[in-house]
Amino acid sequence: MDADPVAADVTGGRPIGVAIVDDHPVVIDGVRAWLASEPRLRVLATGDDPDAVLRAAPEAEVVLLDLRLHGRMAFDKLAELSAAGRRVVVYSQHTDPDTMLAALDAGAVAFLAKHEGREHCVATVLAAASDRPYVPPALAGAMVGDPRPDRPALSDKEREALLLWFQSMSKASVARRMRISEHTVKQYVDRARIKYTRAGRPAATKAALLARAIEDGLVRPEEIGTYRSQASTDRPTP
Repeated sequence: MDADPVAADVTGGRPIGVAIVDDHPVVIDGVRAWLASEPRLRVLATGDDPDAVLRAAPEAEVVLLDLRLHGRMAFDKLAELSAAGRRVVVYSQHTDPDTMLAALDAGAVAFLAKHEGREHCVATVLAAASDRPYVPPALAGAMVGDPRPDRPALSDKEREALLLWFQSMSKASVARRMRISEHTVKQYVDRARIKYTRAGRPAATKAALLARAIEDGLVRPEEIGTYRSQASTDRPTP
């Protein structure tokens, strides 16, 4: 796997710290082994209690959270961690589309199915650490299959600005690509958020906005990879 200059910039060149929260020790051992095979990642703490794990590793850049802990779905804890500014990647065997989309709505930066393996696990954590969108196969299927009809109408320019921004381009880089001002790029992004809020589907985070755009067919999952290579040297902005 190639080096990730964006992730290196976020962490100053040191390994990205990861906290793993799961109530099955065998799963923790397997995921720890996957992440340990990637020199850019370092597992800082593991356990079945999110609060205890993060007390042990408050500096973790990414939290890998099993959505079902001790027999109950942890949407409340997911929302709490996300509201506190944590980058939470939900890692779960519950992969029905409603659950996956609800996790994104609660603030998860990505959703990873437990059957998707090492490659997607590592790629998702690296992307999350540098605030880049990453859409594993199961999540892409949930987004594309979302039948909700309450989709707002985005202009071609709003869609183009969102697509480039989703590919980790800074708003300044999007402005250069589109030959418009950075202020106008921000307006396009803000307008899209306002339209989704008015439609009853708020998208306060970049991950949520990406989910909405893919759900509604405004951005295709394969377009994420198409543009990422062109924007690899651009720094992402919130």
